[in-house]
Amino acid sequence: MKEEALFIAKGSKNINDKINKLREYVQAFILRSFHESEAFTCLSFVGGTALRFLYGLPRFSEDLDFSLDSKTNYILKDWVAKLERDLKFAKFNASLVVSEKKTIHAVWVKIYDLLNEVGISAHPGQKISIKIKIDTNPPAGAHAETEVVNKYFLLAIRHYDLPSLMAGKIHALCTRNYLKGRNFYDLFWYQSRRPQIEPNLKLLQSAIDQTESTPWVATHWKKHILENLEQVNWKQLLADVTPFLEREEDKKLLTLEFFKKSLQNKL
Repeated sequence: MKEEALFIAKGSKNINDKINKLREYVQAFILRSFHESEAFTCLSFVGGTALRFLYGLPRFSEDLDFSLDSKTNYILKDWVAKLERDLKFAKFNASLVVSEKKTIHAVWVKIYDLLNEVGISAHPGQKISIKIKIDTNPPAGAHAETEVVNKYFLLAIRHYDLPSLMAGKIHALCTRNYLKGRNFYDLFWYQSRRPQIEPNLKLLQSAIDQTESTPWVATHWKKHILENLEQVNWKQLLADVTPFLEREEDKKLLTLEFFKKSLQNKL
């Protein structure tokens, strides 16, 4: 299967695309291993990578994010042990580190040699890194469903529905202290869809109440974002998201003017 990943990457058009395709193949491999471990009986797939795999978001991503729906049969270390065996069997040179010390459980997956073998790096030690994050205390109110996905592998994935994923994206935009252009792009993608999608306000309110020292009303989310747009460093935002875009021309739409119009439903 390592050979398949290399074959896919070698057909890519540029270095960024090669890296993105390699990383995405490994993401799919991890999801397949979790599927075989029956992890989705208690986990839901969330975040930007879920948007890409399930709804065709036209940008690549780095991490795999999950929400813990049920503590019954939650055996992360067993899943990781199987994943490690699977990667080794597929000829990947990988290292995995697990941390369950915080509310967000994490697994760091590092894949060596691939960048060297596809001709990107002269150093075999250069790696592709993917962080698996599992929120063991997610806010209440999400709606989950299961869907069969065929992306390199055929698998069934339990995931949040679009309104619930949108609520998570809005919460990230409104509450994180650091700029992430990918979050802005994802929200712009949501706002550009027709028919338009509305966020799961119950979930958004639960998330706000859980994390904010001064909670605000979820129905005011557009106003909340608009008030902070003037402070956005758009050059920094573009630098964050551009390497992950399928269509580089999309970055021309990520301007203050277009973003305001999307929030005001004027696109």
